[in-house]
Amino acid sequence: MASKVVPFPQPKERRRALLIEALPESNPDLEGLFDERHWSVSYAANNASALVMAKIENYDVILTNARTTCAEDVDMLRRLRTVRPHTRVIILVKEWVPGDILNAIRNHAFSYFTLPIARDDLRDMIEQALHKPVWDDGIEIIQGTPEHVALAVRCDLGTLDRLTQFMRESVALPPQECEEVAFAFREVVMNAMEHGGKFDPEKFVEIGYLKSRRMVMCRVKDPGEGFSMDEIQAAELEAPIVDLSDQARAGKEGELPPGGLGILISQKFVDELIFSEKGNEVFLIKYLPQGSRGPVGEA
Repeated sequence: MASKVVPFPQPKERRRALLIEALPESNPDLEGLFDERHWSVSYAANNASALVMAKIENYDVILTNARTTCAEDVDMLRRLRTVRPHTRVIILVKEWVPGDILNAIRNHAFSYFTLPIARDDLRDMIEQALHKPVWDDGIEIIQGTPEHVALAVRCDLGTLDRLTQFMRESVALPPQECEEVAFAFREVVMNAMEHGGKFDPEKFVEIGYLKSRRMVMCRVKDPGEGFSMDEIQAAELEAPIVDLSDQARAGKEGELPPGGLGILISQKFVDELIFSEKGNEVFLIKYLPQGSRGPVGEA
């Protein structure tokens, strides 16, 4: 996800945000997140109060309190869905707890962040929330177990950004390696959405996520007819001579060369990148250090 700050739109009426914080200054991670010229920010002391307030007023986005657990926030989210089915709820947590990610996706949380928060990434995610009038059918769990999750993901960039954030939170690696794996995952899925799904929101990419004690493996299958690695390698020969790895780490997505070179960069950031014969199915494999977290259902 790009680290630059993207200005929020300036609608005729101010957007409404609800923060589950007793006082504005109680969470320094959120300080200055919302421009008061364009946002009306309300505060709720706890989840119960937030639920009452959200039933009365319709908020554009709700941010949970990092001191509550994901399980508590998901319970509030389920109750909220009965009266505000499309409210965007971003779950903030203080630390990783087994089952969080799968639970958040299953219950259609808009996103999930573990403290400390990269404020620009959170701002970007809130920006996504504002531009997706119907969003909560974009990531669907086909099946989910502690070892394996299968997803159907709608072919649009906003859904891809949400999926990448969930992926980033799931991978138990040092920060730089985690960002590299997230980049590789995003590039492969974006290639599937663009070339296989033509960014048609009526089409879905299949995502398989397998996590063991020793590795993480992602399977990405697009709805198209596949592509040839020869085409991508030919594009690499035509590309300008640049340090693609440094560009990827810097998050300069808009400056990356065209022609599927993101796939080639991805090969640098995972241990194995395997393509099916047809070319519409890709496997990313990253081996984990000893002592990492448990299976995906515990991520």
